[in-house]
Amino acid sequence: MQELIEDFTKHITESINISENSPLSPYYGKIDNVLICGLGGSGIGGSIISQIVAQDAECPITINKDYKIPAFVNENTLVLCCSYSGNTEESLEMLEQAQAKNAVIACVTSGGKLKDIAQTNNYNHIVIPGGHPPRAAFGLAFPPLFFILKHYNIISENYITQFNNAVSTIDNEEESIIKEATIIKDKLINKTPVIYADANYEGVAIRFRQQINENSKMLCWHHIIPEMNHNELVGWTTKNEDLAVVIFRNEDDYFRTQKRMEVNKTIFEKYTSTIIEIYSKGNSQLENALYLIHLGDWISLLIANEKGIDVTEVNVITHLKGELAKI
Repeated sequence: MQELIEDFTKHITESINISENSPLSPYYGKIDNVLICGLGGSGIGGSIISQIVAQDAECPITINKDYKIPAFVNENTLVLCCSYSGNTEESLEMLEQAQAKNAVIACVTSGGKLKDIAQTNNYNHIVIPGGHPPRAAFGLAFPPLFFILKHYNIISENYITQFNNAVSTIDNEEESIIKEATIIKDKLINKTPVIYADANYEGVAIRFRQQINENSKMLCWHHIIPEMNHNELVGWTTKNEDLAVVIFRNEDDYFRTQKRMEVNKTIFEKYTSTIIEIYSKGNSQLENALYLIHLGDWISLLIANEKGIDVTEVNVITHLKGELAKI
């Protein structure tokens, strides 16, 4: 896992090259909406891209992480199926329903049944290298989403410049990123992280939560600001030093949200002494997001190493899949 995290920017660069050289058939119809289907490490990219391109996308983008697809899906819907293994049962069921509705279908995968279906039906698809835990393949699976949305004229650019800027920033800052991750690791050991972020960065907060869950084998939760100011904030009423607040901060966070964060800190301080602010680096939302994702990945790995646990072990998920296979 450490090697995969170290290769994050290499994965991004490799994926961009693969995407640029993937032959996609032209599409001349009209797309009214987009549904991105995927779960876990394969689905988080959809959550993040939908926020990054929100001001650029020509139509609504909905994220689906279930077995069933929404009723609005029709022949003018682009259904983008994402499954790193190509065998995620929920994603395959969603694909089957999209086929029944004659939706426009595109896929991102490393192989499996999804690749076979895409090739058999001549669906546009981008194939990325396989063999990694899905959560460790984010750098490979994320860029193709931009290329596919650009191909169908949902967004106006493929964001290559921003990806390249992010790669440069992360590579230049790698040593300091690891140092910061080490400091944060020490503060989170034996704590329950409570993760907060601006609403436009919820996907990044979810990614960090998932990495803490899977890599560090810890429970935690996340919420977004300003929404949590209308509910969860009221729940901060009891002193609990087992909680550790983590706040993702970005220069482009809305100015009133930044003020809310400052006021929120004065409330959190009454109930826990562990409050960690993590500032992104970059000149765009995409660059900021990739920086925070990489830093978060390091934190989750270092916690696991400190606890002496196997980062890649997911026995409980394997057990669940085995039980489902009996149905």
